[in-house]
Amino acid sequence: MAGAGRNEKGRKAMPTSSRRPGPDAGQPHPATARRPGERVGGAPSGVMDRTFAILQFLAENPQGHPISAISRSLGIPLSATHRTLGELADRGFVRQNRDYGDYCLTTRLVTLAFTYLSRGGITDIAQPVLDRLAAATGDLIRLAIVDGDGLTWVAKAQGARTGLRYDPDMGQVAMLSCSATGIAWLASMADDEALQKVATQGFGHPDQFGPRAPGTATALLRHLRATRRRGYSVTVQTFTPWMSAMAAVVREGASGEVRGTVSIAGPTVRLTEERMHALAPLLLEAAAELSGACAGASILARSGAGPA
Repeated sequence: MAGAGRNEKGRKAMPTSSRRPGPDAGQPHPATARRPGERVGGAPSGVMDRTFAILQFLAENPQGHPISAISRSLGIPLSATHRTLGELADRGFVRQNRDYGDYCLTTRLVTLAFTYLSRGGITDIAQPVLDRLAAATGDLIRLAIVDGDGLTWVAKAQGARTGLRYDPDMGQVAMLSCSATGIAWLASMADDEALQKVATQGFGHPDQFGPRAPGTATALLRHLRATRRRGYSVTVQTFTPWMSAMAAVVREGASGEVRGTVSIAGPTVRLTEERMHALAPLLLEAAAELSGACAGASILARSGAGPA
């Protein structure tokens, strides 16, 4: 469940799309996830929409931009952009470079995120499990939590020390239809519910993701059924042309509800399908350990749950 600098393929976090797939499950679905910087339905208009659009834009452009560029890129009137940036600066979330006048984010959002993860048990409880799995496999390990109708990667451990490595940013939203993370989660629910979640987000098409990305409901259901038989998902060239991944769900012990996923991802030349099956016992052991730790990790215990 990974890619170089994109979601599983190393892309930035991908907000969901409201477009629905066509009625014929055997035909490719037109809906796709929005790429960073693209807007659906025109420029943001409400105060909150504009505020979060500006925060996301600055997060994706850490070097900063002048107010005119922010206004033009987001389609927000210059006056509204100036007002919103001023309010964010007053609250310590953005700052203006004294030399060039460019606006950029401060570390306030990062601090809030790290505080949340630390107090939610990720640092002390989940991270050691990820670190051990990374050391044993030599590949990227990621933990995603259920967040409403989607999954967000919140922690990782890198096992590759040399050579090819996939090392994306955290906080990205998983593309459900073509990431090992998403497929493992979808396989934990009924087919109708899984297809509805994908219809809401959109299919990850091969031209945007990997050449083997499932583009129809029929193709996706084949992946889900294979995942249920094995107990873990396996993807090869579905998220990027060069990446493979596998994932298993993390369940809350008492209820059995799905709280997240743990995954292994790496270059296809190293992480072959045969090797992924050989690593399956290690992955499932880590998933079981994280499941047992849910009570002590409030982020996992209180995350939006999938079906048992």
